[in-house]
Amino acid sequence: MIDYPTVERALRSADPEALPEAVRAALLGMGIDGVQVHLADYALRVLAPVGGPAPARTLPIHASVEGKAFASQLAQFQQLQDGKVIVTVPVTVRGDRHGTLTARLPAGDGDGNGASGDVSGPDVEALQAIAQLLGHEIIVAERDTDRYQQARRATRLTLAAETQWQLLPGRASRRREYALGAQLEPAYAIRGDGYDWAVTDTDLTLAVINGMGEGMTAALLTSLAVNALRNARRAGIGLADQAALADQAVYAQHQGDMYVSALLLSFDYDTDVVSVVDAGSPQMWLRRGRSTERIAVEPQLPLGMFEETAYEVQTFRLEPGDRLVIVSDGAHAALSPRGEVYGPAALNRGIVASGLLPAEDVPTAILREVAGHRSADADDDAVVVCVDWYGRPGS
Repeated sequence: MIDYPTVERALRSADPEALPEAVRAALLGMGIDGVQVHLADYALRVLAPVGGPAPARTLPIHASVEGKAFASQLAQFQQLQDGKVIVTVPVTVRGDRHGTLTARLPAGDGDGNGASGDVSGPDVEALQAIAQLLGHEIIVAERDTDRYQQARRATRLTLAAETQWQLLPGRASRRREYALGAQLEPAYAIRGDGYDWAVTDTDLTLAVINGMGEGMTAALLTSLAVNALRNARRAGIGLADQAALADQAVYAQHQGDMYVSALLLSFDYDTDVVSVVDAGSPQMWLRRGRSTERIAVEPQLPLGMFEETAYEVQTFRLEPGDRLVIVSDGAHAALSPRGEVYGPAALNRGIVASGLLPAEDVPTAILREVAGHRSADADDDAVVVCVDWYGRPGS
């Protein structure tokens, strides 16, 4: 029987870099063996082992049991001949998926209460709780150690990509009112594309950013814009003024020679109203029922193009069950080897084809379609963000 409080104490008291060893040692003390922690890489293609018994190997997300647990967010079971069961559970924090936790559990007592019919239900539930706690502890530990970020990279990040990934809030967020997923490509060489979000008890604020330029020039420009937006947002300033202050910050630094395309949105939980400032190239697409259409709002000037630009907020309304997909020009304007633009028709097909996927998987699915279309030597980066809207019950 897994004793959750014992594992919790072990994790809370462990050194930042030793969390996988701490959870393994605690479970071994309870007769649970085969404990392994895997973390997803930046491109969401493989799960990389963090410590653990040899031979530990990198696993493909789309062709492994561990990958199935990661993608489905459901426990996966593998029956062994000795009666034990390998159980893999997702390591996820508030919808943001980090990896998986695997352990060999003894068979259940046959009373029908086992989670898979073969293992004890309470043990599986305890393992799931431990995986969630491990995810929280890894997030905190990353302040003090590089171990987990090193495990996540299948190859070396460019300096611009390092800058961008450090700027991001995560890759997913989930609560009662919405589910949100986001992804950047090329994950290991991203430059100016990025996103940011923040939640309160009344609304979700989301920004999708595209800084012009290449390499570190684009990454630093996006970093300036995101931090200016955060500074304004945290001062309690409205959406239009957030855009205006970020516009001033970028202009003051570059005098109009460099600018940032941005789409700023605020989702109100109670009214389902979305306030938006469209300051550039990212596009919004709405999937409602079986129909898909682009949401076009009045375009305004990019941030930093001119001095003291005034921005206006526009609004539209979502319905519970709606899906909003936001794509940067690196996706909707991607060129094929023959110079054909990816365009609205292909994007529509990609949104429809990913309709049964959870919000967290939609950006990767669409970016995979874009990658299949674009030229192999294309040098533009892309971001896709998906928001599934539930609204607030009773609103």
